[in-house]
Amino acid sequence: MHPSRIDIPTKTRQQVVKLLNARLADAIDLSLQAKQAHWNVKGPHFIALHELFDKVAEHAEEHVDAIAERITALGGTAYGTLRAVSAGTTLRAWPEKIVSGRQHVDAMAVGLAQFGKAARAAIEIADDLDDEVTADLFNEITASTDKDLWFVEAHLQADE
Repeated sequence: MHPSRIDIPTKTRQQVVKLLNARLADAIDLSLQAKQAHWNVKGPHFIALHELFDKVAEHAEEHVDAIAERITALGGTAYGTLRAVSAGTTLRAWPEKIVSGRQHVDAMAVGLAQFGKAARAAIEIADDLDDEVTADLFNEITASTDKDLWFVEAHLQADE
């Protein structure tokens, strides 16, 4: 931990930074999964899904930046390298051989749901650690992720 005059005890900051780095790995993975879908989706709904997946990636990248900045504000080090993300992500691996819009939508829904669940759990952990700022950050991330999941799942609920 780097020295900081922030009025959160060092031990608490260490625990929060660990929590944040875990979700940072997930957020980076989610952003890459959305880009994978964006680049490779095929089918009759290509343009709508191509644009939707790009928006999901954009939102995930915003979460990445917010999480990493909170880590460093607390005096921690944000671990966003490929190796750190690969070792730390809790998201299901992206099924790389899929191509149809429906397959990408289903895989994206799984990733968003997993990320949202982990972010929601992080709210409680941050609350238990008396770090309201981090809890608020995860509240914002969860709200955004829930909305993205709604947009993605709407494609699974249509009668085609």
